[in-house]
Amino acid sequence: MPTVSPASAAGAAVVVAGAAAALTRLRRTRRLLHPAGRSFTADVLIWGAVPPTGVPLLDRPGRYRGTVRLSKGTPTPGAWPDLLGLAVRLHDTGDGPVDLLVSSSGAPPVLRNLPLPRRRFTGTYTTIMPFRAEARRVWLAALADPESPELGRGLAELTAVTGARRPRLVLAAGSAVGPWHPVGQVTLGDRLDERADRALAFDPIGNLPPGLRAVGLLAWLREQTYRGSRRARGASAQSGGSIGVTV
Repeated sequence: MPTVSPASAAGAAVVVAGAAAALTRLRRTRRLLHPAGRSFTADVLIWGAVPPTGVPLLDRPGRYRGTVRLSKGTPTPGAWPDLLGLAVRLHDTGDGPVDLLVSSSGAPPVLRNLPLPRRRFTGTYTTIMPFRAEARRVWLAALADPESPELGRGLAELTAVTGARRPRLVLAAGSAVGPWHPVGQVTLGDRLDERADRALAFDPIGNLPPGLRAVGLLAWLREQTYRGSRRARGASAQSGGSIGVTV
């Protein structure tokens, strides 16, 4: 974010969060961002990043209870193309809940910063914006596992193919121009009911793992927008924490 006085920054934050809260109320407490989705329990396995990212959670092998939410951004009807979202919450990390949010995009370096609408939930998801880990810029991604069942098109088909089939996604990290390096996998479990889905709330900036920082204007806008949306819904950045969840 450009250098501004603390008073101006605080005032701008109030305006942006307030606008997000007002728009959320127009949805009658539905989410402002990605209002239509499905949430699932999950098992998150971290293999350990090679080369290391500088983020301990990604660099050290571990296994975590998690929650996944797959969603449509607009949302468009049925299986129409949309900006798809994937949110993963890791529990029992020792540092509180960790939220990793990614959106449908392209895998090549030139497309990592570009949100791309699509029909199928199987595909590439990235953080769109880079993070800082030590002195490096890092992008995170969730990639299709070629040995996993397809996730389908549209929310109805997504629900039908999960459950006993246990689809998987590969977690990966990368630089601005290099290849993706797999760091772990997410296995979807049972679907959570609609009440649990409505109660979930993410913080894609405040709930990052230690060693990973969000910087820049886009990160600041995202932080204020999610904050305003949570406030209007009466949710906190920890909502859904007792059952393991997302966005």
